[in-house]
Amino acid sequence: MPEFANPFSGTAPDRKMTFNELTRAIRLNLAAEQEAIHLYQAHADATDNELAKAVLLDIADEEREHVGEFQRLLDILLEDEQRLLADGAAEVDEIAAELVSGGEGEEGGEGDSSGPSATVGDLTKQ
Repeated sequence: MPEFANPFSGTAPDRKMTFNELTRAIRLNLAAEQEAIHLYQAHADATDNELAKAVLLDIADEEREHVGEFQRLLDILLEDEQRLLADGAAEVDEIAAELVSGGEGEEGGEGDSSGPSATVGDLTKQ
């Protein structure tokens, strides 16, 4: 969230960032863009004013472009970034394929139980 009350929030430190500090800063920038997207979309959902809704959603889309820019920068700076993201995407693809096929091939695997697995929805019912 904004730190306008802090007069030092926008000033550069007296030294340059290390590579690790730079990559962490870019990840923080990514998180800030995601938060902005969430905020603008929520505000658009919360109004019936068509002009405000259209502007908010347009700005949210611009923030999504910024997410792509920051992620691409990390892809270039970190040699394992694309591989790790691809690994994560492949895991989701595997889970999706299992759901589509009815969960076949799960016998004896990790998380195998005598009943259905709990879902996030189940957790909210408690």
